[in-house]
Amino acid sequence: MMDVLLILALALLLAWPLGAYMTGIFSGQKHWSDKVFAPVEKGIFKILGINASAGMNWKSYGIAFLISNLVLGVIAFLLLMFQHVLPMNPDGIGPLSWDLALHTAVSFLTNTNQQHYSGQAQLSYLSQGFVIVTLQFVTPAMGLAVCLAVLRGLMGGRNVKDAEEGEERDLGNYYQDTVRAVLRLMLPLAAVVALLLASQGVPSTYQASPTVPVVEQGQASVDQLTEQKIPLGPVAAMVAIKQLGTNGGGWYGPNSANPLENPTPVANAIETIALVLIPIAIVFMAGGLLRQRGFARMSLAVMGFLSLFCVGAAIYSEQQPNAAFSGLAEQAGNMEGKEVRFGTDLSALWATLTTQTSNGSVNAMHDSLNPVAALVTRSGMLINAIWGGIGCGFVNFIVYVWIAVFIAGLMIGRTPEIFGRKLEKTEISWLGVLLVLPSAVILTFTAITVAIPAITGNSNPGLHGIAQVFYEYTSAFANNGSGFEGLGDNTPWWNISCVIVLLLGRYLPLVIPLVIAGLLAKKRQIPFSNGTLPLHNLTFGVTLVTVILILNFLSFLPSMVLGPIGEALELTSIAGDLK
Repeated sequence: MMDVLLILALALLLAWPLGAYMTGIFSGQKHWSDKVFAPVEKGIFKILGINASAGMNWKSYGIAFLISNLVLGVIAFLLLMFQHVLPMNPDGIGPLSWDLALHTAVSFLTNTNQQHYSGQAQLSYLSQGFVIVTLQFVTPAMGLAVCLAVLRGLMGGRNVKDAEEGEERDLGNYYQDTVRAVLRLMLPLAAVVALLLASQGVPSTYQASPTVPVVEQGQASVDQLTEQKIPLGPVAAMVAIKQLGTNGGGWYGPNSANPLENPTPVANAIETIALVLIPIAIVFMAGGLLRQRGFARMSLAVMGFLSLFCVGAAIYSEQQPNAAFSGLAEQAGNMEGKEVRFGTDLSALWATLTTQTSNGSVNAMHDSLNPVAALVTRSGMLINAIWGGIGCGFVNFIVYVWIAVFIAGLMIGRTPEIFGRKLEKTEISWLGVLLVLPSAVILTFTAITVAIPAITGNSNPGLHGIAQVFYEYTSAFANNGSGFEGLGDNTPWWNISCVIVLLLGRYLPLVIPLVIAGLLAKKRQIPFSNGTLPLHNLTFGVTLVTVILILNFLSFLPSMVLGPIGEALELTSIAGDLK
């Protein structure tokens, strides 16, 4: 347990100065990093023909975000389809099917990294480097850019002092925010983490996969196998941004459970810290940009409470043996699907944090988790605001804040307002769409898939089979990407249906809050008074936690009963019969 506490403490300590650095580079003021990065940024904008100093309202910002995603998506799809005729393919890997290429392109475009392929076997070095890794750098930066625009909208925009009430507000420049996030944040951090991982033995090469003799020559029994290929590549660089960018898509099929991708306890600690580093830092950054340190402390406390509760529940669950072992002498923890070098605690910690941050990488198989731990991982994805993905996670948290402010306003008989700007009919209507969207999308596709056994492809009957399907769509909608790997998901149905869920789960939850922030920014700011609802105290924090839990409880309780809750009760019954 001490190693778990040490990892969490280091993540928090490192996130604090990083948040201050992010406040500086995105504040619009002069910063010491300008000397290094400003000339590079100017060169990029000149080549692209972009005026990075021009402000954008919410419409322009949203359109730029969507168009840039469309262009990147088309390029990624074409590169994956034609990788077999492109260079940097020393192992002669063939093309992906059109549906798998589409799913892969959309999955990485949406910062989800849901993988229906095995990277080391089905992607060339070109595809891994110029499609997968490029999107892993750019897409979190895009999400962070939208988050910055939402935060500026909450404070009335950058031109708040000059604009009249009802006038469109300057929410920043999308291209400047995105490029700055890549150059000044993602690249330097990824370089440091990649070097640290390479020092621990994570491969970093562009050479072809070496062929080596099998270890047990005299005991090979499959077609007289005497040699095997060890797939290598620039793995360290990909793993670094995989973790830092809340991406999750690994070089190898088993992800960070593979000893080449995560070889030592030190590497595991580095990757776990990287997993939550930027999402926690964004909370500190928000406090600085909004000039609302109290709000940032409340946000950190709410997220921290929910996160620690989930971590504790998952670790306790995995320390217990599977209920089917009840009555046997063996009473060790649940080691099925786990690496012995990590054990139950570090595996449960990773599983919890990866589903809280929309990362989705794994160092153990989630399909083998005990029911309570499986419930914890699913809850993290459904809430999707405990740290959350880069940018999109804090945007989701702001959505919960808006809803909590609205409910609190109704309870005390006041028009709800946030930072002096009123939430009125139009904003509440958009929030209603965001409330209904997750359950409508996830449950609809789950019901269709379960109702037609021929397309389901799950490896388990009964409750766990339903859980596998529900988890896959939840992971897609939450931009997480992890999965219950007993599911045979590389089929046209799974690829295409997940593409739809991926798109709905990425763009509507980002664009709608941007619309709301743009509408709020145009409103006159009401002076703070004794009647203003404080957003920094314990009362509002408790209200916010209650709202988060009740909304998700009401939306997904039936599906949870048919999944992990039902499984837990079923295994408890089995344990009772075995005694």
